[in-house]
Amino acid sequence: MCVTSSNAVKIVSELPQQHILFIPDQNLGRFVAEQVPQKHVILNNGYCPRHHIITVEQIVDAQEAHPDALVLAHPECKADVLAEADYIGSTAGIIKYAEESDASEFIIVTVRGVLYELERRCQGTGKKFYFPAVQPTCVNMDLITLEKLVRCLETGEGEVQIGVSDEVADQAKLTLDRMLEYAAR
Repeated sequence: MCVTSSNAVKIVSELPQQHILFIPDQNLGRFVAEQVPQKHVILNNGYCPRHHIITVEQIVDAQEAHPDALVLAHPECKADVLAEADYIGSTAGIIKYAEESDASEFIIVTVRGVLYELERRCQGTGKKFYFPAVQPTCVNMDLITLEKLVRCLETGEGEVQIGVSDEVADQAKLTLDRMLEYAAR
């Protein structure tokens, strides 16, 4: 079954299995295990390199520079970083929290790409967003632009064909279908 940081806790809590092998992200898996203690979550050594490099020292430095700012962190960060957070949630959760919060300053502990949506949703509110000194940027996600996406949809340019059998494709689709089914419950 596939999960996202937005639905991982919900889906793992609803799975009928007691033992859950959570791959690839050990940090998200640890966070899920803490939220769903009735399950035995087995972790591996994989992680998101962008979130994993954020250190608690970077967060403390940002807090010292912006003492009134709330810390909003992504659950793919390490446990000591999450311990500094006022809120832990997915990218969508961080955006929603900042948008609905009465606070005016936030230290954002996830990839910098979220800044555009934070600023768009909070436009005119005077809210300010800060990042750790070493700003986490995902070079792969940064390759995706709105213009490239539109061009691909309109012309097919950049489309990637994956040479797999129908059986493999059906199995992959099943994991996505299961995720959507559990997330909708």
